[in-house]
Amino acid sequence: MAHHAQVLVVGGGFSGIGLGHALLESRFTDFVILERAPDVGGVWQANTYPGCRCDVPSHLYSFSFAPNPDWSSTYSPRAEIHAYLRRCADRFGLRPHLRTGVGVEAARWDEDAQLWHVTTSEGPWTARVLVSAVGPLTEPKLPDVPGIDRFRGTIMHSARWDHDHDLTGERVASIGTGASAIQYVPEIADRTGRLYVFQRSAPWITPHDNRPITDAERARFRSRPGRQRIERAKAYAAKELLVLGFAKQPRLMRLLETVARKHLERQVADPALRRALTPDFTLGCKRVVPSNTWYPALQKPHVELVPKALREIREHSVIDADGAEREVDTIIFGTGFRVTDIPFADKVRGRDGALLSDVWAGSPRAYLGVSVPGFPNFFMFLGPNSGLGHSSMVYMIEAQVEHVKNAVRALDLAGATSIEVDRRAHDAYNARLDRKLATTVWETGGCRTFYQDANGRNATIYPDWTFTYRRQAVRWKPDAYHLTTRPGAAGRQPATALDAS
Repeated sequence: MAHHAQVLVVGGGFSGIGLGHALLESRFTDFVILERAPDVGGVWQANTYPGCRCDVPSHLYSFSFAPNPDWSSTYSPRAEIHAYLRRCADRFGLRPHLRTGVGVEAARWDEDAQLWHVTTSEGPWTARVLVSAVGPLTEPKLPDVPGIDRFRGTIMHSARWDHDHDLTGERVASIGTGASAIQYVPEIADRTGRLYVFQRSAPWITPHDNRPITDAERARFRSRPGRQRIERAKAYAAKELLVLGFAKQPRLMRLLETVARKHLERQVADPALRRALTPDFTLGCKRVVPSNTWYPALQKPHVELVPKALREIREHSVIDADGAEREVDTIIFGTGFRVTDIPFADKVRGRDGALLSDVWAGSPRAYLGVSVPGFPNFFMFLGPNSGLGHSSMVYMIEAQVEHVKNAVRALDLAGATSIEVDRRAHDAYNARLDRKLATTVWETGGCRTFYQDANGRNATIYPDWTFTYRRQAVRWKPDAYHLTTRPGAAGRQPATALDAS
């Protein structure tokens, strides 16, 4: 016997918690959140590597309706964000709707019954509406390197950190110089006997303005919540200004590039090392990472920057692109996630039985990053082209929460059995995105990045002001969706208590 929910949400991170809160606020209670991990938290539950912290200001990287006056610093450590999300789940009353330790294996749309059939690790479910709140930073990506299965030492990915493994005195190879490696390398460097940092391309590093938040500031935020709202607004405005350089006039990125170059010059005296650490693309083309500890870590006597790609792995060693061999005991992959080849798309079959991944054929697209033609009653969070290179994903999530809630409301008020985005609306929206993307730093900056999909299209970034996205997502446009009513279908339910206010 299958379990049933009117709305089945897959994922208990910011997206799943945000949607759950919105549904309860609208007096809609027939929903379930499935989370494969032991607890809520999403990316902040999975990533526990040393030094993990958010690179978006704390006051901005939290729900607007649930400020936290007790952040310890202006950029929050992972553990505090995870604790914040656990508190939110408790405070919003989501625990009765949460099923942890449940993985979703497959989902298919039943056109006759107008229902989703979902296969999970705890048995079958049916749902009127299926929502993927999985997020893009969930599935680690390992490089396709010959010999990876032959290595006899320890291998770990930054998102699956093995805290039981002691790095003390070991010879360690760290692969990748993205945001995660730039945080964990300085933390583990002093523990290792020898540390090789493999860098395929140098990232732009900016000074980090993180600082502790004082007791007096926290007391002010608690007694005068308006002060924290002001800090949030200031952080949002400062981040949003970066859109001018990222998306409007990429030549403006030279100003920030000057700041980054001076940061490199101040921290790295050796000309040869400085040249190896100088990027060959426009700042902003790849993710910009703030750090005051990355460059100093690379200059420790037992740390070696290997400015080459990893070519091969052997039983006890790693081989760089030039064929040089280095013996190591442990390999740590800081190689990011499956962002554009969205793993959940390999599990979802739409009206005609085709997998979403096959429909996309290597280039994910969606209306507002949320909905796809041919997949009725299915919505995504942080789907194609709703990612950001400059600001808080929580802001985008809140906009998408409103959109999904409005879609469920439209379905309910019409007494319909399915709702599906109109293909013309979907195609027109993505055509506008492509035109905007063409002149951004992500397209003109001269780099290859994880933002690009298998066909070379930037399928990750939203190329405009975030308030523009929010306005589009929150304002419900009935002509963007088709509503279908199939008499007698199992998916048609009595009117729910979803508040129309």
